[in-house]
Amino acid sequence: MPRRVHNGAVGACPILETDRLILRNFRDDDVDAYFGVLDTPEVRAWLHLPETFGREHAWAQMAGFLGEWELRGTGQWALEEKETGRFVGRAGLYRPERDDWPGVEVGWTLHPDSWGLGYATEAGRRAVAYGFEEVDVDRLFSCILPDNKRSQSVAGRLGFTLLEERVLAFYPDAPHGIWFLDR
Repeated sequence: MPRRVHNGAVGACPILETDRLILRNFRDDDVDAYFGVLDTPEVRAWLHLPETFGREHAWAQMAGFLGEWELRGTGQWALEEKETGRFVGRAGLYRPERDDWPGVEVGWTLHPDSWGLGYATEAGRRAVAYGFEEVDVDRLFSCILPDNKRSQSVAGRLGFTLLEERVLAFYPDAPHGIWFLDR
């Protein structure tokens, strides 16, 4: 668990940059682009999104990420290409209120059109640095389905190691790989 206490200041989501990406807070006008990411068959499958998951749910997720930044000092960033301004997905630090969640997770979700470009690794690397330097945790996690070889490869490039496979209460139909990275 993070040792630093977040003070809830307005604008808690920092804006960060990598070589090719801007990691920024979600904005109201991101909802269509974000839903466009979540509405792809590939992303729906990996995130366990039901057919009933719609645009309003994407908006609620965005609001939840902003709320997590305010309440906990962790959250997901909207990912924008520096060169084009195009919205490509999200990445960051996730710490939901779930009893069996392992801790602060580094996660990423990109539109399939942006897969294979190294963006997940680039954003993930920046999130790892932020988690260790600013959130001040000693261990980070990533929860990945055993069949999701692409995300496992990203986790491996970031230095994560598979700790165990276990079923998490939010999705009891399949075990998740619990990957970890120590400071």
